[in-house]
Amino acid sequence: MRWGTLGLMIEEADCNQESVLRIQQRVPLAPLTTLELGGTASFFASIDSVGVAKEAIRWANRNSRPVAILGGGSNVVVSDDGYRGLVLRAALRGVQLRDDGATVRVTAAAGEPWDDLVEMTVTENLAGLECLSGIPGWVGATPIQNVGAYGQDVAMAIEGVRVLDLKNLEEKTLAREACGFGYRTSTFREIPNHFMVLSVTFALERHGRPKIEYGELRRSLEIGGTTPSLAEVRQAVLGLRRSKSMVIEASDPNRLSAGSFFVNPVVDALTLATMIERARNSGVLGSSENVPNFPVDGQSFKVSAAWLIEKAGFAKGLRRGACGISSAHALALVHHGGGTTRDLLTLAQDIRDAVRLQFDVELQPEPVFLGFPTANPLAASR
Repeated sequence: MRWGTLGLMIEEADCNQESVLRIQQRVPLAPLTTLELGGTASFFASIDSVGVAKEAIRWANRNSRPVAILGGGSNVVVSDDGYRGLVLRAALRGVQLRDDGATVRVTAAAGEPWDDLVEMTVTENLAGLECLSGIPGWVGATPIQNVGAYGQDVAMAIEGVRVLDLKNLEEKTLAREACGFGYRTSTFREIPNHFMVLSVTFALERHGRPKIEYGELRRSLEIGGTTPSLAEVRQAVLGLRRSKSMVIEASDPNRLSAGSFFVNPVVDALTLATMIERARNSGVLGSSENVPNFPVDGQSFKVSAAWLIEKAGFAKGLRRGACGISSAHALALVHHGGGTTRDLLTLAQDIRDAVRLQFDVELQPEPVFLGFPTANPLAASR
């Protein structure tokens, strides 16, 4: 094995793998994200095998460097100061199917493009991921966020997540129950950079019925007496996402985005009633209107963050210099080029403050933040 001086190109052959560890210095992170914002990583390595991942962690430990994990970059906001440590891009590839009859277990490596996997499962007539079509990014990020859309989230289909424990370099598989899944969160998000996701196993139903409980999706499908196919549901979801600029396309002026920047707040009945009263008293809600909400269970309700944002005075298409709000969806903050992460966060903080003042509800950001002193720089800047 050969180790070079800190900061130089370093190559180390993994004795058990053909892959080679290459650590680069001062790598720009903005091009690796869909927002195209942020500074550089002091050190960077693309990880294409477990062996290389372990060697990279050992290198970081020897050189007293913190470690952060980056995937496809579609749900991350990078600090203008970059990351003063080692960024590992989890680029492992490979997909395996195990057919056990009615249930087919699909194991996908962390670096597989998410929508390619969804398309494959739909083509194979496997139900369980169809409503998650068109979401950008890689497979490894989906359990971290518990990615979801149109009434479906990955926790419904995940059987297990294979991880590398960055503290002791042990590989383990966490069953779904051990992943701490919640609304747009998980153990992986609550304890960042403790695990590197290596692969995810989904238990999908052969010839299963698509999940079409979400009202907007049902209306777009114009459901009659027959059940639409998985392929029809996928196309409907792609159409809905495209209409909101939530499918990344080169010609879309809203494409430089991290998707939904805030999660829909989940509140209890009393909080919802208070929000409605405040909205009516302030005149943003008519006497016969209601705050858009969706029952989560018998005691809580999911409120439309996009509606709150617009009613707080931030319209779709608003632009402040290099950053703004998508012209297609109020939940997406966009970068028009030439801006900074600080520009984006200033707008996000103004939106959050206005919603809190108008409705007494604290919006929580959906993206992961890289290179900041805290996990939520919006809260820190209050």
